[in-house]
Amino acid sequence: MTKFDEATQAIRVDDSTYDVCLDDGYSMSGPLNGGYLLATVLRAAVGASPHAHPVSTSAQFLRAPVPGPATVRVEQLKTGRTATMIRATLVQDGRPYIETLVTTATLDEAAVPDWSSGPSAPMPDPAGCVKLPEPKPESRMNFSTQIELLFDPPTIGWLSGEPTGRPESRAYFRMAEPQDPDPYVLAFAVDALPPVVFSAGARGWAPTVELTWHLRALPAPGWLTLLGSGRLISDGWFDEDVEVWDSAGRLVAQSRQIARVGRG
Repeated sequence: MTKFDEATQAIRVDDSTYDVCLDDGYSMSGPLNGGYLLATVLRAAVGASPHAHPVSTSAQFLRAPVPGPATVRVEQLKTGRTATMIRATLVQDGRPYIETLVTTATLDEAAVPDWSSGPSAPMPDPAGCVKLPEPKPESRMNFSTQIELLFDPPTIGWLSGEPTGRPESRAYFRMAEPQDPDPYVLAFAVDALPPVVFSAGARGWAPTVELTWHLRALPAPGWLTLLGSGRLISDGWFDEDVEVWDSAGRLVAQSRQIARVGRG
């Protein structure tokens, strides 16, 4: 079991209850990363389903939980031969923090696409990509030590005061501890990029309000490619779309979230 597997494990208490322990190692200057929280909730949802994979997840982030014990309450809404729909709620100290609707199914690892478009944006070879500077210990960006990101240089121009002016973020991704990507790693990955509004000139923590993501295929081992973009920044809100491509060149996950523009 990897550190990530351990940090996201859900222990079954009964048919509708799973115990989890939220790990401070995935905090971002205080709040826990939303993708990490989703991966934790999905462990419980899949555990309560006869199907093996979370193919569609819609999550409302009601408030920010803190590291420590929590519970995932699950309710099976409908089940069938090909799919099961489950409501899963992350609860801490008796209050709901994340409300999700999850559709589970069992994907074929050997499936070949009938048709697929290519990536929405080109990426340079990893050798032409760069890492962000290591965060200062007092920043409490603990989650950055759990992953490796190699960025397309123009999309981190904001770091030197030269943002592109477009909402975008692109990087290669993998876990810092060797681990082949799986659906839970993908749930983490879709929320692992810096907010795309950074490249449009915004700064500060950008809290996710709603995030929907789809598992499109089971990923091959190796680096994942994350392509993030936005369509509109207005009235303190922005949207962020992320495509995840695996090392075999397959689209394995898609997400869209709406979030608040950070202050800072």
